[in-house]
Amino acid sequence: MRKEVKDTIIVELGKQLTAYPHFYLVDLSGLNAEDTSDLRRKCFKKEIKLVMVKNTLLRKAFEASDVDFEPLYDSLKGNTAVMFANVANVPGRLLKEYTKEGIPALKAAYAEEGFYVGADKLEELASLKSKNELIAEVVALLQSPAKNVISALQSSAGTIHGVLKTLGERPE
Repeated sequence: MRKEVKDTIIVELGKQLTAYPHFYLVDLSGLNAEDTSDLRRKCFKKEIKLVMVKNTLLRKAFEASDVDFEPLYDSLKGNTAVMFANVANVPGRLLKEYTKEGIPALKAAYAEEGFYVGADKLEELASLKSKNELIAEVVALLQSPAKNVISALQSSAGTIHGVLKTLGERPE
């Protein structure tokens, strides 16, 4: 591969690292062509960009980045594919579906500005909550007490009205 081509690949990988806030390093070496195509289709449906990379070029893209990706350097061995995503837990959930056979294997991930190294972190990554999921939970928690008060007032509106009427008619 010529130096110009390598430089272009490094620049493109650098752009992907800044364009997507989360990425997973995965080993796809155990998948056959049919399974790899199936994985690519599922990634496309879930808005995950799957890219096969050379470890040395990815490392150079890491080194050129503003973020210090040094904890991921040890994971750059063997075959490496990068799964770029806008939502941190989507690639984790997809890999969790596949890893029943142990393939593809998670090497490492950068999600929610944290480093996850090792296949044992997959469960943790799959259970991460996305920003939208957290916002929905907070809104639901905030609405719950207000809904309880309103429903209590509405259900006992007749009772409250009766109590107030009785108190108003009582001689002093």
